[in-house]
Amino acid sequence: MPAPLIYLDHAATTPVHPEVLAAMQPYFAAEYGNPSSLHALGQRGEAAVEAARADLAVCLGCEAQEVVFTSGGSESDNLALRGAAFAAREQRRAHRVLTTPVEHPAVLRTAEALARHHGFTLELLPVDRYGRVDPEDLRRRLSPDVAVVSVIHANNEIGTINPVEELARLCAVHEIPFHTDAVQAAAHLDLRPLAGTPALISIGGHKLYGPKGVGVLRRPSSTPLLSETTGGGQERGLRAGTHNVPLIVGLAAALRLAVALREADRVRHSTLRDALISRAPAAIPESIVTGHPTERLPNHASFCIRALDGNALIAALDRAGFACSSGSACKTGDPTPSEVLLALGITPEWALGSLRVTVGRGTQPQEVEAFLDALPHVVQALRMAGTE
Repeated sequence: MPAPLIYLDHAATTPVHPEVLAAMQPYFAAEYGNPSSLHALGQRGEAAVEAARADLAVCLGCEAQEVVFTSGGSESDNLALRGAAFAAREQRRAHRVLTTPVEHPAVLRTAEALARHHGFTLELLPVDRYGRVDPEDLRRRLSPDVAVVSVIHANNEIGTINPVEELARLCAVHEIPFHTDAVQAAAHLDLRPLAGTPALISIGGHKLYGPKGVGVLRRPSSTPLLSETTGGGQERGLRAGTHNVPLIVGLAAALRLAVALREADRVRHSTLRDALISRAPAAIPESIVTGHPTERLPNHASFCIRALDGNALIAALDRAGFACSSGSACKTGDPTPSEVLLALGITPEWALGSLRVTVGRGTQPQEVEAFLDALPHVVQALRMAGTE
């Protein structure tokens, strides 16, 4: 039998934690009521949704009425950007959308669509070689005609953490909505200080050992949004559709666990991450670490290897028993260089050879050792095959 797969792609998705699965199970069958129904079964469903909302609010440091349930991080990003942009244009004729070239596609493609199809002006904030935004660059660009600003909290491809609390406070001074995609950050970073600002915050369940298909947008009461999902009026009119009770319960359980385990996870993950960052480039000629050396997610290591096809590397590592990524899981199979890496000033010759390695709660030190032993041989074999 083949050796068990060593999973090193926790930025793409995480396994559902057993406690999360146990919390969800009653709502798939025994407690199946529609939360919008007035009978007892429906009301128990509503009570579960509202209990989850209250738990999430505590974890996020916000009010329960600010928690809006969605189908995941991408929908939360869409609701934040489109909703804030359309509301700002309707109320104060604002038309500029500010974001960065290193956003998740759920943000960047949405911002581009606002410009292409809806008449907004898209402006990309500059980032440094680590993918961070300088607050002074944002300060200089803020004016009353800015509809919304969106800056990713922790980058999904390179792990870099942005100073989003400071950026949010700058926007608050000008009464401009600020949004951050915190989908990668929520499992590892305390979001409560950010919730002390009027920031829109997107999270998704499956990045923090919860279920796929559910997410949250923290929407401050002071931030106007126009909904694009109309219907029965659920989520205070911001997101129509029957609540997915088991997934909502699972998301709340997963975030509670993430908060409880955060410090222990950070210590353990960062030890494994640092081994990857320090040893992999030393063992592979013409390779570099991408992302900030210290201001990065504790479980996230990322690299570029010159003159190597990242997708071929991922396939070869898979055959060797390791599940990794060549960057964003949303780009898998795309033969073009990562937009994120190009925005950092990395040339296509290097950017094509991207590798992302993300550890998780189940990752063992010996698994990282096995990966570090195998990686140089896999790279060498690919390079030799490329010269034949």
